Amino acid sequence: MARILAIDYGKKRTGVAVTDPLQIIAGGLATVSTSSLIQWLADYLAHEQVERLVVGEPRQNDGSPSENHQRVMQFVNTFRKRFPNIPVTLYDERFTSVLAHQAMIDAGLKKKARQNKALVDEISATIILQSFLQSRNR
Repeated sequence: MARILAIDYGKKRTGVAVTDPLQIIAGGLATVSTSSLIQWLADYLAHEQVERLVVGEPRQNDGSPSENHQRVMQFVNTFRKRFPNIPVTLYDERFTSVLAHQAMIDAGLKKKARQNKALVDEISATIILQSFLQSRNR
């Protein structure tokens, strides 16, 4: 089986997570500068089989699109043009940053480590991917 890749797209940084080849476990992979994300993905996809990209869809608490929604959709359109054989699934990312911070606290990370925004983005991508996997198995 091929892997599933997930991203938590941000204005400056993007968190990336990936499944194992059996698509059972989601794990953090990297935090990438958003300006170089497409090239980073091209390099990754040249070496790994990926069957789907899951992109965190930014929404407000009431379900309406958030400020970052338009940027995410522009990225999705660019990705689809560049990699037309890899389907893209948008997945609600509400509260993933809060969950990421809580996971860091639960893991016993010190306050300074919890302020590492790159780590928060990577954990958020992992939460998006794990949630997607769980919803798919229901």
